[in-house]
Amino acid sequence: MELLYHRTSQATPPHVYNGETLPIIPEMPVLDRSIELLVRFRVVTLILGICLLGVSLVIGQSLHFDRSIDNMFAPGDPLLAPYLRLKEIFGGNEVVLAAYPDPELFDESEVGMDRLIAMREQVMALEGVGDVLSIDRPIGKEIVNPDNNRAYKLRDTFARLTHNEEGTIAALVCILVPETETTVSRTEIIDKIRAIVSQQPGGMITGEPVMVVDGFRYVEEDGARLGWATSLLLGLVILIAFRSVRWVIAAIAVVQLTLWLTQASLAVAGFQLSMVSSMLTAIVTVIGVATVTHVLIRFREFRAQGFEPEPALIATGKLLAAPIFWACATDAVGFGALMVTNVGPVHDFGVMMAVGALMVIVSVSLLVPGVILIGAFGSDAGRIWGEAGLDGGLDMTVRWVERHPVWIVLLAAVMLGAAIVGSTRLEVESDFTKNFREGAPIVVAYDYIEENLGGAGVWDIMLPAPERLDWPYIQRVNQLEKKLKAEAPELTQTLSLADAIMAGSPRDLESLSFVLLRNTAINMGMSKFQKDMPGILNALHAEDPEQPGKYWFRVMLLSHERRDAAEKKALIEKVERIASEFELADAPEQEPQVTGFFVLLTYLIDSLIADQWRAFLLAIGGITLMMLVALRDVRYALIALVPNVLPVLVVTGCIGLLGVKINMGAAMIAAVSLGLSVDSSLHYIIGFQRAMAKGLSVTKSIAEVQQSVGRALIFATIALILGFSVLFFSNFIPTVYFGVLVSLTMLGGLFGNLILLPLLLRWTTRDKEAPSEPAPA
Repeated sequence: MELLYHRTSQATPPHVYNGETLPIIPEMPVLDRSIELLVRFRVVTLILGICLLGVSLVIGQSLHFDRSIDNMFAPGDPLLAPYLRLKEIFGGNEVVLAAYPDPELFDESEVGMDRLIAMREQVMALEGVGDVLSIDRPIGKEIVNPDNNRAYKLRDTFARLTHNEEGTIAALVCILVPETETTVSRTEIIDKIRAIVSQQPGGMITGEPVMVVDGFRYVEEDGARLGWATSLLLGLVILIAFRSVRWVIAAIAVVQLTLWLTQASLAVAGFQLSMVSSMLTAIVTVIGVATVTHVLIRFREFRAQGFEPEPALIATGKLLAAPIFWACATDAVGFGALMVTNVGPVHDFGVMMAVGALMVIVSVSLLVPGVILIGAFGSDAGRIWGEAGLDGGLDMTVRWVERHPVWIVLLAAVMLGAAIVGSTRLEVESDFTKNFREGAPIVVAYDYIEENLGGAGVWDIMLPAPERLDWPYIQRVNQLEKKLKAEAPELTQTLSLADAIMAGSPRDLESLSFVLLRNTAINMGMSKFQKDMPGILNALHAEDPEQPGKYWFRVMLLSHERRDAAEKKALIEKVERIASEFELADAPEQEPQVTGFFVLLTYLIDSLIADQWRAFLLAIGGITLMMLVALRDVRYALIALVPNVLPVLVVTGCIGLLGVKINMGAAMIAAVSLGLSVDSSLHYIIGFQRAMAKGLSVTKSIAEVQQSVGRALIFATIALILGFSVLFFSNFIPTVYFGVLVSLTMLGGLFGNLILLPLLLRWTTRDKEAPSEPAPA
């Protein structure tokens, strides 16, 4: 490799370290001195790194998951406010639906009913369960009496909720106590309910808390498994490719220290892990390994020139310190752009990864000198098999770019046009069960409920109500439910306290002649509910804790969860329109509210798509600014974006063209991919600037950079893609999408940096004119 000179094209004197002449590189006195000190005191820095790892391991243990669904939305999100009010007024609003097949459920022998009652009593005895609604309540085993009119009305009213219409499947609606009022965690209570229900063949559970608990369970499993799998995979790649155990140790040490420093920093700052946190370990791993790969290749080149290990590492540090710093900084900016999103897990993920990207700098500085130089053997890395062919391929690429610039531009324009068309066709995935692999227990349970009961989409209407329910109010609610069923047939069931009172009354309330008699019957029903099922009553009619004297009435809605987002939105808008017509004369300021888990998730990914483009634009702006500071040239700062923005747009456009629906993982790729792939452009352009500073022509500078930096980019990108490939095996589908799409974007960025970037540099840079000869006297 030729000697490097200062950007002014004036050669600076060779630097001598321990009697050995180092290659001439751009002078940065403070940074150069820091590199020398890190290498000279490598034992001290290695010990410091090990101590920091130990401290971080202790502090990082306090970092826990925030398992609430509220965390998925910004605090001021207008969709979240009604949901939080619903939870506050009706005591938590978390419901677990347990179901199991039982052909003998309504058998007159009462065998099926005995099973149901026994299971209900077991569940009700669990700490953390407030109450359980089942078809045996309120009239007990009399529900199986075919001659009992009340039994007939109750079975008809609660069909598709507590049982199927054929009477062969039993269901329990388990109302959980708010987490603040119990010492039992949601994971414990869900596991206990599942254990009880699974005693019956085919028994399973669904519901929002089940989905959240199972989702975080998969995320935790992924975080533990994917982190080590990524490290081992990339370590194996380095071992096979470069045949150096020492560099494998260096890569894994950098990754682990980075990861634990990140987790400790987040714990000190009061952050909590979210549903996309399983990506943290994998992404920290690939950033760390890619950085170590750049150091490895440059160190190997200096060793091949005859330098001893210590001077070679110093020269490598001086050559790569600036590119590595700015590469990690642009990574942090790309991830940090996600902080503008309103979706909690994505926002937190951006913070976590921005911290992680910066911690890579700390880990490399503290560990690499000691790990590589302590001891007298094994620090050198061999050449990769087929590397000579790679060098030839890179040289051929440069010549191809010179000969076919028009075809390259036309191809890029066609890809950009297709990307724009595809971006207009993006669709969201509103079925949250699609975040899990087919065959997962939660998916099987949802399919079962969707097919055999009234659907797994549970949501609510909050209606203003009087303190004491009377016949006129019950009648108005009944009329509202009839209108909902007539105008929104997509609803499979509407249920409220009004239905229970009317179905459970010994007399037909509508047939009674006097309002007084009807009100008396209603009061008797309310008293019985208060005595026998207080938890259920409080979950259906309650006082507003923020406005004493104001009451709310709850209408539960059932619909199919596994629908297209457009169908769900149309249904929600229809229900909101119908509910808005309901008013309470005594409280005109209380407006009906339509909310619930079904509503929140329907609009969640919509917010993500809008946020993705905002984050992408912010990332472009931030990265452009970082590139401008790093490169000190507006031209290069702008052209560095082209080969990296184009692959992001193309991958996003392909998602739309292929009809793949956007989930949480897919919605994060734009800003993240740009931050990761622009690192390659940064290394390439800095190498090009240094080559030009030596006085080489544009053509020769590109040829040199394509061989030196281009080789490192290929190895680093392969490391990144292999690292992300571990995400393909996640149980959480957004993690899989994220791994696949970022890998494709990184691969596109590699081609852009090796083909499109050289062409742009050729077009925007002129050869320096040779100094003219002085005129003869």
